[in-house]
Amino acid sequence: MEKRLKLYLNTLLAHNGSDLHLKSGSHVRVRIHGVLKKLGDDILLPEQLDKLAREIMTEAQYQKLQQERSIDFSYLLDSANRFRVNVFFQMDGLSAVFRTISMEIPTLEKLGLPEVVGSFAEAPRGLVLVTGVTGSGKSTTLAALTNRINETSPKHIITLEDPIEFIHRDNKALINQRAIGEDTHSFSDALRAALREDPDIILVGEIRDLETADLVLHAANTGHLVFSTLHTLDAKETINRIIGMFPKEKQNNIREVLASVLTGVISQRLAPTISGGRTAVVEVLVRTARMVEMITSGRSNEILSVIEEGRDTYGSLTFDQHLLDLIDQGKITEETALEYATNPSDLSLKFQGVGRGNADLNHMRDITKLEAFDLMEEDD
Repeated sequence: MEKRLKLYLNTLLAHNGSDLHLKSGSHVRVRIHGVLKKLGDDILLPEQLDKLAREIMTEAQYQKLQQERSIDFSYLLDSANRFRVNVFFQMDGLSAVFRTISMEIPTLEKLGLPEVVGSFAEAPRGLVLVTGVTGSGKSTTLAALTNRINETSPKHIITLEDPIEFIHRDNKALINQRAIGEDTHSFSDALRAALREDPDIILVGEIRDLETADLVLHAANTGHLVFSTLHTLDAKETINRIIGMFPKEKQNNIREVLASVLTGVISQRLAPTISGGRTAVVEVLVRTARMVEMITSGRSNEILSVIEEGRDTYGSLTFDQHLLDLIDQGKITEETALEYATNPSDLSLKFQGVGRGNADLNHMRDITKLEAFDLMEEDD
């Protein structure tokens, strides 16, 4: 079965695909540029998936799968190709998803991310959150930020990941990467220990629970630079999600803490390009005095307008502003922009020049050409 798996994975790579799906009782499928397609006519039997699981897992991993009914781990196809794997039980037996992980860590420039995103790598302390749905490229952006620091700063970076995806080699920075379930029991355990390990920067793969959220805020509040991710759609929802994790009686205090440590929020979507690949569309919240006021006073409904107004001064960016940039660069169509917009009706008016001020137009004329990219991997 592992030989057959390698054939599937090589086919996926040959077509620049992102995911391989194996399901008991169903056809093999691959995701290429965001579209799920059937691969051949093979129907996988439950016993074949079980045999594959035994072949590619250690005995300890297989036992964990039986007990917890799902498991995450990494699979090495060859020296140039790694995959993040999730195997889980469903009503017909086992299923597995293999997500491609590039061995080459992409730069922020190659990913086509705005310059303001790179500025977060230079922050001396605070909390930077990268958010988006599954498959929106959060892990790739975090890897590019970590790589930027590694190339420029003599810092100690500790990453806590489930599982480890991009592998960083020490350059100017010292990097310790810890896999949840292998090198430590949980994010909260690893984060608690990290505070005693002299880090300058801590990367937490995902804020999954209240305890981890509390520790992340504490780490940022004690002078560390902390990067993490959340499954939220935009900056407003991200702030509300963090605060909402805590009991109501603590939420006012958490607002104060979050406002004091939040350096930025990068929210991502992947949109299809005219050339046939996918490109990142981002919303970027940057910490400002007015943003602090919005968070502490609970005026989350005003966050989007503060981001929009801060573009020229602070480099903040809404999804719709970035979509207009991508149209001007010839990367995406107006139809795609409307599909991925936060406010499609407002964006439609801006296509006609309504509400598109001189500052916006000048900014778009001066924008540097960005390179579209085909794929950004995720960590979920």
